[in-house]
Amino acid sequence: MSLLEVKDLSVRFDTLDGRVNAVNGVSFNLDAGETLGIVGESGSGKTQSVFALMGLLARNGHASGSIKYDGAEILNLSEAELNKIRAEKISMIFQDPMTSLNPYMRVSKQLTEVLIHHKGLSRKDALAESIHMLDAVRIPQAAKRVHLYPHEFSGGMRQRIVIAMSLLCRPKLLIADEPTTALDVTVQAQIMALLSDLQKEFGTAIILITHDLGVIAGSSDNMLVMYGGRVMEYGNIEDIFAHPAHPYTMGLLHAIPRIDHQGTELVTIPGNPPNMLRLPKGCPFEPRCCYAVKDCKSIMPELTAQQNNRSRACHSSVESLL
Repeated sequence: MSLLEVKDLSVRFDTLDGRVNAVNGVSFNLDAGETLGIVGESGSGKTQSVFALMGLLARNGHASGSIKYDGAEILNLSEAELNKIRAEKISMIFQDPMTSLNPYMRVSKQLTEVLIHHKGLSRKDALAESIHMLDAVRIPQAAKRVHLYPHEFSGGMRQRIVIAMSLLCRPKLLIADEPTTALDVTVQAQIMALLSDLQKEFGTAIILITHDLGVIAGSSDNMLVMYGGRVMEYGNIEDIFAHPAHPYTMGLLHAIPRIDHQGTELVTIPGNPPNMLRLPKGCPFEPRCCYAVKDCKSIMPELTAQQNNRSRACHSSVESLL
């Protein structure tokens, strides 16, 4: 049995302009100790999918389908029931480390209150465990710096603190939503290496959300490619990088700058992402796809199994894309 089983997950938002269908029938599994990379352009439904999992949708948001954690259904649980799961079993690193920490509270208080609330530790024991975790994420002089305020740390150090906070209760599943967006390239590499080391140490499964394929290239086991709130392609990351089987995946890969092609024009995907208020009847990528066939405009392609445990949602033949 998989640690996490997501089946036919849909998320909608009721707005003054109409209903926004942010996520449409997403399904995937995640095993213990595995890393799943979820990629796609902004607005593709990546973050709202995991917000539904965590019970963090906005008040006008509604989720349907099924999300099972360790065999138990957790979608749309009550706030009290979700609070027993958050941090202790499933934890999340949010996008911006600059705003994830309370600027008015010392780091020590922000860390210890997690352990006091979820684990029932005394303040003394909670502080000792917090210092231990800061050491684990390689904060220099952790015993002294734990009492500082967030603004007294660099952006990279703040992100390490956020990671430490998310791992305090030793959750089995960690969701990292754009964990390196606000950081420079060197610090990005350090953070990704740190997450890999911590995963090996604690055996945590990770969902890594990003629009940067380079970030997940060496850190994920499998990759889920989303567009228009739907799964376009799913499979082993090495297989997808070597042989993408969906036009959208190909477009994302071709858009990555290459150091061996200096001076050449950057490749882009023409057109714009779909309007989530008025999604087309067929494939949402059809208006931007150079491989589109007649059925693409009127019939939504189903996510079908391919060779090597891969899946894709596309009417074009696999041979035309490889």
